[in-house]
Amino acid sequence: MNYYIVIPAHNEEAFIGLTLRSILSQTVLPKKVVVVNDHSTDDTALVVASFIKENALFSLVNATSEAVHLPGSKVIHAFHKGLETLDGQYDFIVKLDADLILPNNYFETLISHFQSDATVGMAGGFAYIEKNGKWILENLTDKDHIRGAFKAYRKACFLDIGNLKPAMGWDTVDELLCHFYGWKVKTDATLKVKHLKPTGANYNKTARFKQGEAFYTLGYGLFITAIASAKLAVMKKQPLLFVDYMRGFWKAKWSQKPLLVTAVQAQFIRNYRWRKMKARLFR
Repeated sequence: MNYYIVIPAHNEEAFIGLTLRSILSQTVLPKKVVVVNDHSTDDTALVVASFIKENALFSLVNATSEAVHLPGSKVIHAFHKGLETLDGQYDFIVKLDADLILPNNYFETLISHFQSDATVGMAGGFAYIEKNGKWILENLTDKDHIRGAFKAYRKACFLDIGNLKPAMGWDTVDELLCHFYGWKVKTDATLKVKHLKPTGANYNKTARFKQGEAFYTLGYGLFITAIASAKLAVMKKQPLLFVDYMRGFWKAKWSQKPLLVTAVQAQFIRNYRWRKMKARLFR
């Protein structure tokens, strides 16, 4: 299977070399890798240029977006810039962060999942962070969710979901729409990806309400948002985040912020979330 990788990068000179080297170490190499240098003020572009000199696999796109690092919108706008430079001759497309070290068999394993089940629309592993000298699971999400840092999309699924949404919650709405269109999401616990920066490390204070806003734009509704907000605040070990998330939800609701999904998709999403919650309660 042929695959392309798009890597949005903002001030990643300290890490992107490690990420690109881990791509070159893959047992099955991609056909193309596009790095989108998004408004970097460090030497990210120079690091990427050094790899381009040695391997035609890589290319660089320079983009200018807002310097503020808000979750979701900035990174996906950069992803779109990279995608625009690629043709459609791929079997799956990968959105990759610039601060990762992948296991050498990462993409070989994803290919085996895509080939063994034609209904698998998305696939990925799990993120690990270094703590006290050990690499531990970055346990912020359910085990059936793929982190947005290293997602692979089968081409047909990617076209069905209509590309990635430039808003916080993009890496949840993509999976929900994946289910809406009848595709499966495949996670593989054997694929341990080293995540070199903690999630959200660069988010500034204006982002704190964005999670609640995202729950609204996903069509969750009040009760599912409250449950999801409480769960996430506990997982992050910051109980007061629940208040911020709920304020973000109400702010989006009062301003009638447009949803990321249609009314039919929102109803499907609410039903899907309720089914998952009931399954956990009564298993």
